[in-house]
Amino acid sequence: MLTDKVCIVAGGGNGIGRATALELGNAGATVVVNDLGVSLTGEAETEQPAQQVVDAIEDAGGAAMAHYGDISSLEYTEALVADAFDAYGRVDGAVNFAGILQDSICYKMTGEQFDAVINVHLRGHFALLRNLAAHWREQAGSDGLDSQRSFLAVSSTAATNGNVGQVNYAAAKGGILAMVRTAAKELHRTNVRVNALLPSAYTRMIASMPDEEFKQNYQENKPPEKIAPLVGYMMSDEATDITGCSLRASGDMVGLMNDPHTVRAAVNDDGWTIESLAKSFRETVGDGEELTRV
Repeated sequence: MLTDKVCIVAGGGNGIGRATALELGNAGATVVVNDLGVSLTGEAETEQPAQQVVDAIEDAGGAAMAHYGDISSLEYTEALVADAFDAYGRVDGAVNFAGILQDSICYKMTGEQFDAVINVHLRGHFALLRNLAAHWREQAGSDGLDSQRSFLAVSSTAATNGNVGQVNYAAAKGGILAMVRTAAKELHRTNVRVNALLPSAYTRMIASMPDEEFKQNYQENKPPEKIAPLVGYMMSDEATDITGCSLRASGDMVGLMNDPHTVRAAVNDDGWTIESLAKSFRETVGDGEELTRV
C-alpha cells in the first residue's frame, strides 16, 4: 500500500517509533529513521538505535536510511528533509515520536525540566513541520503536488486527561493538538493533510512507571506494534482528505476524538456579574456536568 512512498519517522529508534518504521518498511515505504538515541530523560546520545532499525528494515528486504540529529533544531530538520529529498527524490509523509520525560510535581518542577520537555516535544514538532511545509510548498509550484502529503503529529492522553507529575509533558502534548488544528487549515490548499495521533502502548515511558499491574496490562495488551497500522494508513493515499483530526489508538481500538468544544452555555441578556454567576452557574452552565474533574 505504501510502495513508492518516502516517509520520515522521527524518534524511530525505540518503542512505537521503531514499530512504525518497521511497519512502513514492510508495507513498501522507504523509511528515513531519525533518532538522537538519548535516554528516557534526554541524555547519552548514540547513533545505534536508528541504525539498528534501518538494519532490520533492510534485512527484511526494505529500503531505509538512518539520520541522526536533534529534532528540535530548525537547522537539523531542514537538513533532514533536504537529505531525504536528495536521496529519494520525494518526501511523502512524516510522523514524530521523538520525546523525553522529566517528571516532577508542578510545585517542585524546575524551569530546566519544563523547558527540556517542551523543547523536544513541542518545538520538535514545529521544527519538522515548518521545514516539511516549506519544502512541500516549494515542490507544489503552480501545478500543485502530485498527491497529498501527510504530517502526523504525536500527542497523548496526558493532554486531555492530565497526568500527575507531568505538567511539562501535558502542556507540550496539548500544544501539539492546537498546532495540528492550525497547520491543517494553513496547509490544506497546498494539498498537505495534518493530523494528530494519541497512542497508548507499552514503551519505555510506561516501563518507567511504578504501578506494576498497570505496566503488565500494557505489556500484555498494548504492544507498540498495534499502533503502527494506523500510522501506515495515515501515510497512504487511502487517507486522502482526512485532515485536522485527532486520532486515538490503543491496543485493538482505533478512534476519532472530539476536539475541545462548548458542551453547555448560558446567556444573560444583561451580562454577568460575580453575584449572578455565584447564584446560577451550577444550575445553568454546570447542570448535569461533573465539575470536579480530577
